[in-house]
Amino acid sequence: MGREQTEKALISLLFSLLILIPFTIQTQARSLLQACPSSSCGDIQNISYPFRLSGQPANCGDPDYELSCENNRTIMEFHSGRYYVKKISYAMRTIRLADVNLANGTCNLPYQSLSSDEVYNDIRYQGQNIFNFASFINCSTTIISDPSYRKLPCVGGNTSQVYVTVESSLYDIPVGCSFLSVVPVGEIPNVNNPSYDAILKLMESGFELEWSVECRNCRLRNKACYITAYEVPFNYYCYSENIVSTIAEIIFLLGVTLLVVIGFIGRCILAPVVIIVFLLHKFCKERKRVDNVEKNLPNQQSSMPKRYSYADLVAVTNHFKDKLGKGGFGSVYKGQLPGGILIAVKMLENTKFTVEEFINEVSTIGRIHHVNVVQLLGFCSEGSNRALIYEYMPNGSLDKHIFSNNGKAQSFSWEKLHEIALGTARGIEYLHRDMCILHFDIKPHNVLLDQGFKPKVADFGLAKFFPKEKDFLSVSTTRGTIGYISPELKSRDFGGVSSKSDVYCFGMLLLEMAGGRKNVDSKAKSSSRFYFPSWVYDHLTEGEGDLELGNVNEIDVEIARKMCIVGLWCIQMKPSDRPSMTEVVEMLEGSLEALKMPPRPFLCSPSPTGSSMKEPQLDASTSGQASESMEESLLKGYDSSSILS
Repeated sequence: MGREQTEKALISLLFSLLILIPFTIQTQARSLLQACPSSSCGDIQNISYPFRLSGQPANCGDPDYELSCENNRTIMEFHSGRYYVKKISYAMRTIRLADVNLANGTCNLPYQSLSSDEVYNDIRYQGQNIFNFASFINCSTTIISDPSYRKLPCVGGNTSQVYVTVESSLYDIPVGCSFLSVVPVGEIPNVNNPSYDAILKLMESGFELEWSVECRNCRLRNKACYITAYEVPFNYYCYSENIVSTIAEIIFLLGVTLLVVIGFIGRCILAPVVIIVFLLHKFCKERKRVDNVEKNLPNQQSSMPKRYSYADLVAVTNHFKDKLGKGGFGSVYKGQLPGGILIAVKMLENTKFTVEEFINEVSTIGRIHHVNVVQLLGFCSEGSNRALIYEYMPNGSLDKHIFSNNGKAQSFSWEKLHEIALGTARGIEYLHRDMCILHFDIKPHNVLLDQGFKPKVADFGLAKFFPKEKDFLSVSTTRGTIGYISPELKSRDFGGVSSKSDVYCFGMLLLEMAGGRKNVDSKAKSSSRFYFPSWVYDHLTEGEGDLELGNVNEIDVEIARKMCIVGLWCIQMKPSDRPSMTEVVEMLEGSLEALKMPPRPFLCSPSPTGSSMKEPQLDASTSGQASESMEESLLKGYDSSSILS
């Protein structure tokens, strides 16, 4: 009897611990019906809590379940889409919706694509019974091999055809076809390859969502939700996922304890008690460690740009309708987030990153926060689709403002040009000093201007990360755009590749801003104007007059001379002779009197023909070593806009 009593006492003690854990907390739905009479719109009668029509008092219904009445039809907006409300069942807590473009049973494309992720991850609705979707694709050829695809007779033309299917997977779309949109549908008829009319009726009947205010409230408190009774009305309960883990571990401890107790005589209870105390102590210690990890996880995730699905990108770009441009790594499209924020979506092409490598790169770039560097807002990595989402720059790139048809810089005043140059320098300095990132492709095209014409360094497609403790970097191939490539990237005889390579690019950019033209002008009227850096150096050192700025004041003349002198310092042939970006910022912020003229930054000046060059001006130490001039090597194909990778 003593042994049995001991076992019963120990089991009772452990079950008492289980009972003390509050593993279920029942949530109560809000009741505001007493102050709000039911409303109606068209066929939908007695609209009541949690739903309400727009325009009703704030205490009527729930803001997350607002409907609108247009042309005597009840409309619900759901993930940027518009849907006719066909039926509301308060007993079953279900609402039937149909896309406004498909609800009338006519041939049409959906008003808005609605993916499975958007449906299943919406916290307002619980237990959706949606497993079927109608998918629309656009094809350049006729689909013959797959009878599950039905052609839309009202869309398409001679060069393209639109198909819809309710059976095939979007991951196996035919060759020559591209995804358009997808919408949920109800239960598919038990027939193989339903006809277009059957699919049309299926989309017209819409789909059902099951709502639960209680479960939404659970999820808002970072808790899970489950149904305790399936009879109408349903009963919903919240519980913490950590509590579930705790219960499982305690039950495991209970089993271990029972095995220990059975193996010992009832009088020898000390050993089992010691084991129980030890296991409980270890459990509490482990739980504390897990809680700390979970506590720190949101902080780590907050520094990461937001992850978007490919369907999200299709939605925010309106099926990639507005193309902003195309670069060496992909095309850029204009988009708009649901909150009205404008974005630029760069779809990457032919990327060789693995998923882990891509996300690691995104994580690093996502930590870049500077007023003069374009902000990475999000990314997409879904199958072969890779994209970067940046803030949108409404005033475009700098090259559109400093290069005009007549060769003069007319868009900005000299003070504004200086402000843009200084902001760009600060952005590059931040990348070098704080992020240890080399850009490798600094040029007017990669300096973007925001609403107030504030410059932001953009396009890290050619950026290469380098360790902070090293001065130089090993680069196996030439990087950058012809005309901005530093000498050491062409020949290692000039020195190792380092942050000074970006300084050279910035110097060329600075001289183009000052001259309002490309540094090499094949249409120049005189040979002295063909290579602008050589021309401006001669005018600053040999007293050949001013910089031909026209009718400008003394302050503008000082700004122009400062920008030119700093630019000439930046394009010195040897990296060791160039200033750092920190020194460049100080030079641009300082006075003109504090600047000294640098040595001549080039061996010779190219001729306008581009094929013959002036003889290099070599001193005694370099005589006998004449060869093809460095400028000829650097300037070959200068006008090409291609990117060297």
